[in-house]
Amino acid sequence: MKKLKAKLSRRSAISTLFSGLAVIGTTASAIGASKMVKPWQWINMKDSIKNTDGTPLQFIPKTAKDANPLKDEFKKYPRCPYCGMVRKMWSHTRHLIHYDNDLVDGTCSLHCAALSLGLNVDLVPKAIYVGDAGAKEKIKPLISVDKATYLVGGKQAGTMTAISKWAYGSNEGAETAFRKLGGKKTGFDDALTAAYLDMAKDTVMIRKRRAKKRKMEMG
Repeated sequence: MKKLKAKLSRRSAISTLFSGLAVIGTTASAIGASKMVKPWQWINMKDSIKNTDGTPLQFIPKTAKDANPLKDEFKKYPRCPYCGMVRKMWSHTRHLIHYDNDLVDGTCSLHCAALSLGLNVDLVPKAIYVGDAGAKEKIKPLISVDKATYLVGGKQAGTMTAISKWAYGSNEGAETAFRKLGGKKTGFDDALTAAYLDMAKDTVMIRKRRAKKRKMEMG
C-alpha cells in the first residue's frame, strides 16, 4: 500500500512538472511572437524621467523642479524623504542636493543624502549643500560641501548613524571641534564613502530603534 501511494505521488509530481513546463513553453512562444523583451529594456528610463525627478519607479521623491532651492528651503523641503525627520530640527547635519535638471532632494543627514545619490544614478548633482555645524546661528546656514571640512567620528551625536559626520564651513571651526570632540577631519568625498561603509550597521540600528518605538507607542 505504501509503495502504491509513493508511486502515485511520483506520477502526480511528474505530471505537474510537465504541465508547468508546457505552460512556460506556451508563454515563451507568445512572448517570442510579440518580440522578446530584454531585461535592460523593461524600464524605459526616458518615460520614467519625463514626469518625475528622474528616480526610477518607487524611489521617486515628490519634488518639483526648483532653480533656487535655497530660498524658503524649509517650507519647500520640511522633512527628509527617506526617514521623515524634520530637517529644521537637524539643521546642523542636513544636506540639500540640487541635481542638474533642477530637481532637489533635501535630507536630514549625510546618511540620507547618500541614499539619494545612490538611487538617483542617472542624475548629476550640480550643487550639494550641508549645514555648517560650527556656525553661531541656531538654524545653521547651508554651505557648499566643496568648501566644508567634515569631522567623522568623535563625541558628537550622529544623525541616522552611530558614527557622526558633521561639517564645518571654516578650518578654524573644524579645528576647534576636532580638539574638543576628536574624530577625523576629511573632505566630502571621504565622508560620503564613510557613510556608505556605515550604511549596513546604521540601517540595522535604525530599524531596531523604530521597532522599539512602535512597540512603545502601541503599549
